[in-house]
Amino acid sequence: MKVATWNVNGIRARASQIQEWLDRERPDVVCLQELKAEASQIPEQCKSADYHAYWHCLKAYSGVSLMLRKELFPAEPVYTHPAFDYESRIVQVERDDLVLASVYVPNGGKDYPAKLNFLTLMIDWVRRLHAEGRSLVLCGDINIARTELDVHPRERKPSVVGQRPEERALFHTLLDAGLTDVGRKLDPDNDGLFTWWAPWRNMRQRNIGWRLDYVLASQRIAEAAAGCVVQADVGTSDHAPVVMTTR
Repeated sequence: MKVATWNVNGIRARASQIQEWLDRERPDVVCLQELKAEASQIPEQCKSADYHAYWHCLKAYSGVSLMLRKELFPAEPVYTHPAFDYESRIVQVERDDLVLASVYVPNGGKDYPAKLNFLTLMIDWVRRLHAEGRSLVLCGDINIARTELDVHPRERKPSVVGQRPEERALFHTLLDAGLTDVGRKLDPDNDGLFTWWAPWRNMRQRNIGWRLDYVLASQRIAEAAAGCVVQADVGTSDHAPVVMTTR
């Protein structure tokens, strides 16, 4: 299985790039975030006939999508949202004992308590799924640099939202609920593994960034992962796609 996640930072601005990327990569599961569009504004070229798709939209803000390749998931999926969803931030689908989800965690810059509450409720949801014997692949923009290694030294500021101790503690608790950070599991010592770069001063070209986008998976899926790469050369969003493949 091939699972991909990408914060596109405006699907209308990136429509041709998304189409080219989908045609080239052909992921089985596609999680997109920050669509910034109403459902009626989703470009037709992003609606591939090869995929089931759900567009969880909000005008000019937020928004997530979850797409499943029909070849691997032939049955029409039933998309739902956990109870803690707000501002079109998470969509999920169940396949037997597997749950797939695309998530866009609040940035927290304008409402920090809301971000912490979202994370706390998401942790409870993950625990409940695992208690029910489910496996989970949770993909998206978590909006937290998990450790110091996940921020370029020039960008390390412990008081800045996205790097604060209480955010990282919640991320640690999320993993303790039964998830594995697949990218870091497969590349534990890479100090240049970033997925977001500020859109100025050639930060992306200089690889002065943060790691904010993740594929998090339950143990049996994480153990089957053969690769989890950041495609830093793809697109003009300020985020790069992350793609996991399993054996």
